[in-house]
Amino acid sequence: MPGLLEVSNLQIALKKGDKTINAVDNVSFSINEGEIAGLAGETGCGKTLTALSVAGLLPQKAKILGGEIIFGGRRLTSLNEKDYCGIRGKEISMIFQEVRQSLNPLIKVGRQIREALELNGVSTNIAEGKNNKRRTVEMLFRLGFDEPKKIYNAYPHQLSGGMCQLIMSAIAVITNPRLLLADEPSSSLDAQAQERILSMLVEMNREHKTAVLIISHDLSVIRSFCSRFLVMYAGKIVEEGRADALYSPLHPYTQALIGAIPGRDKRGRNLANIPGKVPSVEDNFTGCPFAPRCIKAQNICVKSFPGAVENGGGKVFCHFPGGGNQNG
Repeated sequence: MPGLLEVSNLQIALKKGDKTINAVDNVSFSINEGEIAGLAGETGCGKTLTALSVAGLLPQKAKILGGEIIFGGRRLTSLNEKDYCGIRGKEISMIFQEVRQSLNPLIKVGRQIREALELNGVSTNIAEGKNNKRRTVEMLFRLGFDEPKKIYNAYPHQLSGGMCQLIMSAIAVITNPRLLLADEPSSSLDAQAQERILSMLVEMNREHKTAVLIISHDLSVIRSFCSRFLVMYAGKIVEEGRADALYSPLHPYTQALIGAIPGRDKRGRNLANIPGKVPSVEDNFTGCPFAPRCIKAQNICVKSFPGAVENGGGKVFCHFPGGGNQNG
């Protein structure tokens, strides 16, 4: 049975001068209705571009060169902008990482949240207008604002970055979409606000069977709130599996990420780090892109990208999977 979202062999290229550079390379994954999945990886690995392609919001310099994106049986890669507008916001919503660029500085935030309802089929007559305002104020209260009516009438510049992140989240979730793409939804929030917004996503998932893709650098968020994880590196998916198996990964890159997480058991010791640096999208690899940083790499790792090795409901793309934490 196909998932709500099916991404198959997705290729996204970036235009840089006269060059065309592969930024997302042959990525495939699915998300089922009512599932919360997590996508992890270092900055620049292609996570955000992948999410933007699903929402039909790729920047002008980016273009889908190949592959398919199927949502609810519809082939999104063949839709024009008019058709996409009928889906975006109503069925697919996104919490953006750059909230300051996503909010209109000239419009009060309450009005911006209400617009999400009105632009997606909710009537704008007087009675419905009052109901939309009530729903907006209730949403602000659920997000932890002590004075939601005051926040409703505030402009973005009057709020902190964390508050703007919560406003962006309210815009995305108030329509109860079928799929929510959450790009670092809690990165600028304190612990209490982070827990509040992630709990709200879980609540929405349970009440409305909303599928959620959480994109995060914080592996503890993915392990705590997701049922499945995906790890991306240099434009490729390198491992996926059940979230409860995230801290026992098979790919050396995932092992290195886990090994670099601080913890009580590591007090007094230097934190592990991954040697080298994330490759540029301009680097052209014939083999595994993690090979230059991997202490387990052998000649075959440089020559060819590995096929998938199935493992208990997940898969890993590695010639030599397993073997304990790379930096542990």
